[in-house]
Amino acid sequence: MKNSKFIGCCIVHALPALMLSANLWAADAYPAKPIRIVIGALPGSNTDYFFRTIQNAMGSALGQQLIADYRAGGGGLVGSAATSKATPDGYTISLVGSGFVMHPALMKSMPYDALKDFTAVGLIVESTQALVTNPSLPVKNLKELIALARARPGQLNYGSSGPGTNTHLSGVLFNLLAKVDTVHVPYKSTPPMLVDVMAGQIEMSYPGIASVAEHVKIGRLRMVAQTGTRRSAAAPEVPTMQEAGLAGYTVVSGFGLMGPAGLPRAIVDRLNAAMVQAVKLPATQKSFLENGVDGVGSTPEEYDAFNRTEIARWIKVTRDGGIKPE
Repeated sequence: MKNSKFIGCCIVHALPALMLSANLWAADAYPAKPIRIVIGALPGSNTDYFFRTIQNAMGSALGQQLIADYRAGGGGLVGSAATSKATPDGYTISLVGSGFVMHPALMKSMPYDALKDFTAVGLIVESTQALVTNPSLPVKNLKELIALARARPGQLNYGSSGPGTNTHLSGVLFNLLAKVDTVHVPYKSTPPMLVDVMAGQIEMSYPGIASVAEHVKIGRLRMVAQTGTRRSAAAPEVPTMQEAGLAGYTVVSGFGLMGPAGLPRAIVDRLNAAMVQAVKLPATQKSFLENGVDGVGSTPEEYDAFNRTEIARWIKVTRDGGIKPE
């Protein structure tokens, strides 16, 4: 009986070491098959473009194919939910965008915990937005726009690509920090919203820089400021909101790779190294620049900190802006 107890005790104490050894072996052999990248958007979307730009180079670095698995719906919610429930073996990873950090501020009930159910792999790109106005609006800079909005409370309209999107919450943040009352006008997507800004049906909006660069160049829109922490290389002559005098205003959309919780560190490091290598290629950087975004290629820790900061920030912005989670 004593021997049986002794053997049982040895087995119990040996199990963690055996499991660790198995995990290390699995990580060392990783990847042994193609990797599924869950994209919570449609083919041809920005999220899809970011994936396609690094797909081949990252796959080559890993020695396996990266295969897109489109799970559009809920502004990325459907794709993230699928990844949160996946086995943490490195073969199911999500490419998430701005919706990932905004959903916790906008929804009473989530199908996952954005802070606990994922493992950050790395930030691929940062995308900043432009504050654009119809050229007929009698403002040439941010200071004049704020003065006009204060003189005409509730009379200036800003368009968004839908409730709860970054183009919507950018306007909420502007109202809070500039102490103005501009009115939100939601659209189903960005193109019809921009058409109405150019036609003068609404006065302003906060689209991605790449989507308006050509319109600004030919005078259909006026870019008053941009929303990043620094000037985008796509619009180096335009000041940021903070440079233009609106302290504390930044809106940066991050697009990066997230795995399910419990993803082994060795696998995270393998994926991150391949992603960074792909992002830093001159051809990748050139493509990103031409499309108005900045290639980053962060560490897992930097991306995790980015997500945590952004989630907390948008919860505060929506609360202060009187937007109740639904």
